[in-house]
Amino acid sequence: MTHASPTAAVLIIGDEILSGRTADTNLNAIARFLGVLGIDLLEARTVGDRPGQIVEALNALRTGHDYVFTTGGIGPTHDDITANCVAEAFGVRIAERADALAILERRYGNELNAARRRMARIPEGGVLIANPVTDAPGFQIGNVFVLAGVPKVMAAMLQDVAPRLRTGAVVHAVTVRVSGVGEGAIAAPLAELAVAHADLSFGSYPFGAGSVGEIGTSLVVRGRDAARVPRAAEALIARLSRDGVEAILMS
Repeated sequence: MTHASPTAAVLIIGDEILSGRTADTNLNAIARFLGVLGIDLLEARTVGDRPGQIVEALNALRTGHDYVFTTGGIGPTHDDITANCVAEAFGVRIAERADALAILERRYGNELNAARRRMARIPEGGVLIANPVTDAPGFQIGNVFVLAGVPKVMAAMLQDVAPRLRTGAVVHAVTVRVSGVGEGAIAAPLAELAVAHADLSFGSYPFGAGSVGEIGTSLVVRGRDAARVPRAAEALIARLSRDGVEAILMS
């Protein structure tokens, strides 16, 4: 597959993810969001609440991809350090912004304390990202989109991000299901098809191994040509049939 379409990376921030206390679901949500827009998610990293590590990872990702999405660390507590780290990565100042503060004032009224005011601190040059769930905004600076870590909030914020992105051709996928046969038995014909269709992607995903019940392999053909993907899947089925392996086109 070529990468003429935009590419993206995700930076997941938070000690709670690395400790296992919190299970990350944001990566999956962002991947699906980008897939619909034809943007290739090529890389994801998870880092803890360590400023140097966050800055280093962000600088590497934003220079290597068209877009970077960060999740986590923009709340009101002392360990919410993402905004500071983004400012450091871009070499700009960070300060309380009047428009962000106005949003928080409408939300909290007399309950807007010093901790909550921290969420109005935005790096210089940042553009706010609307948050329809809790109102506290995220922000965009350059090609970096800084989003909340709470999955429901993060997903809602993507609504404001979508119009800002350059889209590409959507990747189409077709699944071929092979029952009762493991990956090793079909690796050679799969490799043949991958060579013959070098512009497409062929993936192999075993299921049922080590458990009671049916075992087998799901073979997924992906590509941006909506007509060629199913034809390649049919060719794969025909090639497997020559070896006596029965395969079914699933989708």
